[in-house]
Formats: sequence, structure tokens, C-alpha cells
Amino acid sequence: MATSATKFLLDESQMPTAWYNIQADLPTPLPPVLHPGTHQPIGPADLAPLFPMELIKQEVSTARYIDIPEEVQEIYKLWRPSPLYRATRLEKLLDTPAKIYFKYEGVSPAGSHKPNTSVPQAYYNKMEGVKRLTTETGAGQWGTALAMACQMFDLECLVYMVKVSYQQKPYRRNLMEVYGAKVIASPSNTTNAGRQILAADPDSPGSLGIAISEAVEDAGPREDTKYALGSVLNHVLMHQTIIGQEAKLQLEKADAYPDIIIGCTGGGSNFAGLCFPFLKDKFAGKQMRVIAVEPAACPSLTKGVYAYDFGDTAQLTPLVKMHTLGHDFIPEGIHAGGLRYHGMSGIISHLYELGAIEAIAYPQNTVFEAAVTFARTQGILPAPEPGHAIRAAMDEAIRCRESGEAKTILFNLCGHGHFDLTAYDNYLNGRLVDFELPQAKVDAALKRLPVMV
Repeated sequence: MATSATKFLLDESQMPTAWYNIQADLPTPLPPVLHPGTHQPIGPADLAPLFPMELIKQEVSTARYIDIPEEVQEIYKLWRPSPLYRATRLEKLLDTPAKIYFKYEGVSPAGSHKPNTSVPQAYYNKMEGVKRLTTETGAGQWGTALAMACQMFDLECLVYMVKVSYQQKPYRRNLMEVYGAKVIASPSNTTNAGRQILAADPDSPGSLGIAISEAVEDAGPREDTKYALGSVLNHVLMHQTIIGQEAKLQLEKADAYPDIIIGCTGGGSNFAGLCFPFLKDKFAGKQMRVIAVEPAACPSLTKGVYAYDFGDTAQLTPLVKMHTLGHDFIPEGIHAGGLRYHGMSGIISHLYELGAIEAIAYPQNTVFEAAVTFARTQGILPAPEPGHAIRAAMDEAIRCRESGEAKTILFNLCGHGHFDLTAYDNYLNGRLVDFELPQAKVDAALKRLPVMV
């Protein structure tokens, strides 16, 4: 018998002790990551200047599960296991027979799902003698999470924050500084990559691709410094799978299993964290729909091409086969800063090509409409990024109302909207502008993709 409970909790003793690695169960293996100069598959030595060896091993591993170090587990227990909720008040408002569940990652100290990977990344760097980490951040949630993790492991942290978000979200920058990080608006005059961008466009709003270039350039030559990335890479997405593993256990308590699973996508970590453990079941024959939701202003899955491209604007990174809008793509200044990346994770792009997942894109006004509705029913103010997942979940629930189907819908709610009240003010007062990426801009960016021979 299905329960009518509102929230489903796990004890700390039930927290997963290993991350799930979807590479073990992919129907076909991932295309290799290529060296930007030779276009040959890269080896560990090519990544060693940027990442500790343990993370490099995880990046290429095909082991199904990788143990979570005990020290990382102990820090996870500051907020994990995170709660699973049933959105009964939203269901009632929508008058839907659907059951809507959400996994809530906003209970972490940093306020998002990002500490699930920032903590192990800081741990492995510390274990290998690293003293300093550099990174980029869009909305600031990743930068905040890494700043917190670096403080826990006594590491210096330097964050290049996309300039439009640096200006839009000053309190997110303040929080990073409270955790001890140094935050620089990107593009900046502190790197060659930043200076070149500013010379061409002194008013550049920045992009995640540019900020990655600056962080990589900063870390590369220094023996005491490594680079940390908050999304896209295989090991980063794997660290997030503790979310979906917990959700499975909690749904058992609810006597439920999802027909539809939804996550917002920028680089892919939020989506992967919830969905990958369920995709394991789908590969084994379980029927479900898995939906990635992205902004219409930066639609890498729905409008990008599947091709080898750089992960950064200055072309300092290896070539990854992914859905991309072009490495020098500059997105509009939408408020979902965490979803403004030009490319999608190689694994998620691969899954999309295989037909294992679907993808849709929304403009930001309809996303904020859904986020406000959620806040007024469930009481939680969402960050703009997971607002995309809420929009899709509501639309699926409305379809259930129209069809009479009582489907079970699950989505991931990361972050919180308290640093985004300016964006909500713009929405509530009719000042929020929708951006639909024109095909001509996509075509122009894609013409500058690397030529593969």
C-alpha cells in the first residue's frame, strides 16, 4: 500500500558507501578524450598537471562502484542523507493524478549538490600534497562548494567567477570569501586568456569557457596547484550519484518507483547525480523516461552538434566528444548562471545519442513562473537552475491530468534561491527577458569547431 507521508528520510547508517560508475553499464563505450595537438587519445600524463592521480584513475575507470573514503563519508554526514519529499501541495494545485517527488539537495552547508564532489576532490588533492586549487564558477554554487571543501582540508582556493554572475550575485561571492576563497571576476587581467578576451571585448560578460581557461592557465605551471571542475567530467558526475542511490532507497519507503525522472542540465552533474543510478535499471530493462532540461538561451543538447570540441575558450583543454554550441560561445546573461556552459558532459551527450535520455529547453520566464508556483505551494524558494526541472515536472503532471494517468515523477531540487532574489524581483515586476538562441548564432559558433583529421 502506498504511503501518504510527505518526507522520506534515511539514517546515516543507510548512506551509500560507494559511488556508482555508469561507465560499467553503458551499452557502448564512450568515445576517447583526445589530445588537442595530436588528436590521439590522452593518457594519465596529459592530465597530471591539472588533476591528482586518483581522480584521473576515476575518470577512466569502468569499475561499477568506487568506494567513498571514510573521511569523505564523515563530512558527507554534515548533510547526508538528504531528504526526499512528495510535493503533495503542488499536486493538489495542479489537480493531477500524478505523484511528484523531489530529492532536495539544498540542505548542504553550501546550499547545493556541489559539495558531493567538491569534498572528495579537495580530499584527493590534499592526499597527494596539493596546496592550492583553482576553479571557475557560473552562478557561484560550485565556487561556494569548493571554497567550503578547501577550508575543510586547509587548501587555498582561487575562483574565477563569470563576470555577469559576479555582478548579478555579489552575496554568492561574499559567501565564497567567508569560506576563505579569493574570487576574481572573469575575464580578468590576471591571465593571458583573460587579457586576450578583454582586448577584443572590454565589456565581455564572460562565460564558463573563459573562466575555465583562466583557472587552467593559473594552475598548469604551478607544482603546488591543481585545477578542480564542478561538472562535465566523468569522476565529477560519478561523485554525484550518491543522490540517486539515496533516492532509490527512499522511494522504496514510499512504495514508489519513477515513471519519469527529470534533472536540469548545464554541464550535467545535477542531472547525472539523480538519474544515473536509475539509468542502470533502464539498461537492465526497466521502463522509464529520463528528461534533461536546459535553458533556451544555452541549449547544447537540443541545438548543439555532437562533435569533438574544447572544454574552454582558449583551447587549453583536451578534446571531448560532446554536444556543443562551440567553445567560444558567449551566452546571454540569463539568471541560471550554472546552466550557461557551451557543452554538455561527454557521458550525457553519449546517452542522448543512444536514445537513453530525452532533452527539452525552456526560456527563463516560464521557468521562474514554475519556481514561484513551487515556492508558493511547497515553501522552498528554488535556485533558477533547478527551476527548469520544476517546469518540466509540472508540465508532465499537467499531461497526466489531461490523460488521466497516475504516473510517478521524480526531479532533483538543488540549491536555493536566496541569492537570486534580484532575479525573482525582475520576474515579478515584468523585467525578466527571454532569450531564444537564434540558429544563426549557433551556426556561426559551430564553424569554429576544431578540424578533426
